[in-house]
Amino acid sequence: MLCSVYQLGRVGYDEVYQLQMDLLDRRLTDGIGDTLLLVEHPPTITIGKSGKVENILASQAELRERGISLFFVDRGGDVTYHGPGQLVVYPIIDLKDRGRDLHQYIYDLEEVIIRALGDFSIGAVRDKSHRGVWAADKEMAAIGLRVRRWVTMHGFALNVNTDLDPFSLINPCGFTDRGATSMAVVLTREIPMTAVSDRILARFSEVFNAEMKLSSDDMGHDLLRKTNLATLVRDNTHESQTTTLV
Repeated sequence: MLCSVYQLGRVGYDEVYQLQMDLLDRRLTDGIGDTLLLVEHPPTITIGKSGKVENILASQAELRERGISLFFVDRGGDVTYHGPGQLVVYPIIDLKDRGRDLHQYIYDLEEVIIRALGDFSIGAVRDKSHRGVWAADKEMAAIGLRVRRWVTMHGFALNVNTDLDPFSLINPCGFTDRGATSMAVVLTREIPMTAVSDRILARFSEVFNAEMKLSSDDMGHDLLRKTNLATLVRDNTHESQTTTLV
């Protein structure tokens, strides 16, 4: 099965959310095939539809002062942080041909991450009590999803060289007794992001039995530009139905 890949670089959360929504609609009508977005975000906190506001430990004023955006979003899960040095992967894929099994899909995403981390000699594991990938009892990758008519959006965030200090502003995924870690912390060195992206794509291809078709940077930027223009037109003619930014 063919999967198109767009490596977008560092892009704002709201822009990529709009792109996901556009791609989701197109995937639902078979206008596109399965698609994978790889991105880094500027400092951003998101809280899922089952999240609790009290798990955000900083005031809105403090977040603004530190340049951290806050979004209430339509994925599952609680609160998490995105920032530079973190690889965020958004699969827009149709599960109807993959058994319509959401639990298996999440397991497979975890498997992609665990195998990729193993390529860097990091022994990461699952936690039966919480979805995601863990190392030394700390969360290294968080997973949060939305599925509409068996087509997925949102995905996972892997801490590569991420500054972990902003995680102190939240209870990550609602935990008050467990923190976050990164590949750089475990390996005590900075890891080239391209090397991690390459291994994630290789392991995704392996786990999902997909042929990965990499698009050029220009194609990714063009995709974003067209989505932003369409969003501007829509928001000027209809009430916005997207995520909420505080």
